[in-house]
Formats: sequence, structure tokens, C-alpha cells
Amino acid sequence: MSAADPGTGSRTAVPQGGGARLLQPGRRPAPGIEPLVLGIETSCDETGVGLVRGTTLLADAVASSVEEHARFGGVVPEVASRAHLEAMVPTITRACEDAGVTLADVDAVAVTAGPGLAGALLVGVGAAKALAWALDVPLYGVNHLDAHVAVCVLDGGPMPTPCAALLVSGGHTSLLHVVDIASDVRLLGETVDDAAGEAFDKTARLLGLPYPGGPSIDAAAREGDPTAIAFPRGLTSARDLQRHRFDFSFSGLKTAVARWVRACEASGRPVPVADVAASFQEAVADVLTRKAVDACRENGLEHLMLGGGVSANGRLRELLAERCEAAGIALRVPRLRLCTDNGAMVAALGAQVVARGLAPSGPELGGDSSLPVGTILVP
Repeated sequence: MSAADPGTGSRTAVPQGGGARLLQPGRRPAPGIEPLVLGIETSCDETGVGLVRGTTLLADAVASSVEEHARFGGVVPEVASRAHLEAMVPTITRACEDAGVTLADVDAVAVTAGPGLAGALLVGVGAAKALAWALDVPLYGVNHLDAHVAVCVLDGGPMPTPCAALLVSGGHTSLLHVVDIASDVRLLGETVDDAAGEAFDKTARLLGLPYPGGPSIDAAAREGDPTAIAFPRGLTSARDLQRHRFDFSFSGLKTAVARWVRACEASGRPVPVADVAASFQEAVADVLTRKAVDACRENGLEHLMLGGGVSANGRLRELLAERCEAAGIALRVPRLRLCTDNGAMVAALGAQVVARGLAPSGPELGGDSSLPVGTILVP
């Protein structure tokens, strides 16, 4: 029994003995060389495969199915799962070619085990389990949210800890206290309704802008006035801050934008898309950055990591940099390519887990669509 090696086209012998092989320590790299970790990401609509050695990124291959979802105005789970199936082997092949390695060089496999779309997660987990078993290397099922934070090590080296992290994506908006990225991440606050990225998508749809909404709003806002419309800032009143100091809410903002647009249309006036986009974006960035800086001050944290797809937003990056500098907080922001879902972030977190000698995941590893952020490594 054998398996194809995408890196060489050759065949690699598959060890016998069932799933228990996933628990074996696997091959060790030469002394002085850090383990090579292959990461697989399939939580939503991107099939990502990354190769990381220590904190050095060797390859980051991504196949996106976003165009297939655009006509629906959002991600269709079944379409995403099928796209992952079709893209998996070509993306692994491309990552190996980009890194100049073969699968025989891989020392460990890391995969997103959650949270995310259930069907999409299962495609990635299934592929990772098969690959780890075939190569006789350990498998690590890791948290997608924590991986968005761990990716910062690829652009600045080892993460300063403890630190705070602002995670902003299509499905999640959270403030985290990172004691150790591989073993101890604590939730400080999160959205109580819509995530920031979800609000961007829905607002873009209201304005007739294309999906995904984040880049569309960002582009339109460059031509608008961020002070044109005074949209609400959720959970920032004195009363709200008593109970939800580090939590977020964007549902009210989304509703306020919808009402403003409808009122404008009812009056026969053209909707000033650029001004609406800029004012909406400013409201989101204002709340995110204000609460992130407050969380750092309250918890005595001098470093802040930014992660998640919405971290690519130009205004968010600009305003957060300004406020962190004023507060004496060191900010680390990943390069734009590493903001959205990718395999590099999964490999980066996997490399941190391997470096600490943590036990790999067992053969029963599955996908958990609601995996909490505090569960960094799934047993």
C-alpha cells in the first residue's frame, strides 16, 4: 500500500497498523534544524496549505472559492466543501513546490479542527489524518482562531507574552489575553451578535457593493467622509461598559445603516455610497481600537497582536497604530496576505505546539464547528 508524494510524483510507503500511527513521534529533523510543519486550513471558503519551519514561512499556497459564492452573496457550505475536495491535492503540491521540499521532508501535520463550517472542516481534517498516517508523522488539530494570532510570529519572530490579541474576522470578533499561544489563551470579550466581518458583508449588500464586503467597503470609503454620518458605537455607553467592557455589538450599527439608506431612498435622494461606507467603517474601527487599547491598559499588557480577515482593513490598521502608539503599546500586524484564512497560520501554530513538546491529537480527531478559542490543541 502506498501514497503519492505531491512533491516528487514518487510513491511513499504507507505504514500498517491503523490509526495508532498518528500518535507516533515521527521522523526527527537533523540536530539544530527545527521541525518542518505542514498546515492545512479549510474552515470556510479558502483551501490553504502552508509550510513553516520554526517561525520561518517557506510556502503559503491558497485556493479560494470566493468567486463561486459571490453570486449567492455569502458562503454556501456545500459549495465550499466540494471546492476543498477539488483543491486539496493541487494546493499541497503547489506548497511543496514553492518551498522546494517533498512530503518526505515533513515532520508534522497541523490542521484546523474548528471552529468553522462542519463539512469544510471535515475535508481538511480527513486529508490531514490521511497524510499524517501515510507519512508516519504526528498530527495536531488546532484552533482556527488561535492560528490567526499565531501567524504574527511569521512577521516578527517569537511572540512577546503575555500579550493581548484583537481577532476580527467574518465570523468572530474577540479580544484575547495570550499567556502562551500554544497552551493558554483566555477570552476577554467577544461579539454578542454580529461579527465585524459579517457587518461589513451586510452593509456592502445594502449599498449594492460586491461580495466580499470588507474589501468593497474599504475601497468605497477612501472616497468618502468618515464624519458625514454619526452612526452608533455599540456597547460603549457608561451602562454598557459596566457589563460589556470588552464585548462588541455590530447588529445595531448594521440596522442604523439600513434605516439611514432606506430614509435616503424614500426621500428621493441618491445614496452617498462613499460617505455611508466611510462612516460605517469609522464606527467599526473606532469601537474595535478603543476597546483593544482599553483591554491592554486594564490587564497591564504592553503588546497587542492583530489578526483575522478584517485586519486587512486599511482604516482599522491605521487607527489602531495611532492609538497604540499614543498609549505606548507595541502593535504587531501581519502582512495583508496572512490576514485572511491560510495554511501558513495553521502551520505557524502547529510549529509552536511542536516546539513546546505537546502531545499530538489522537486518531479520533474530528471537526468542531463551535470549538472555543481556549481550546488551542484538540487532544
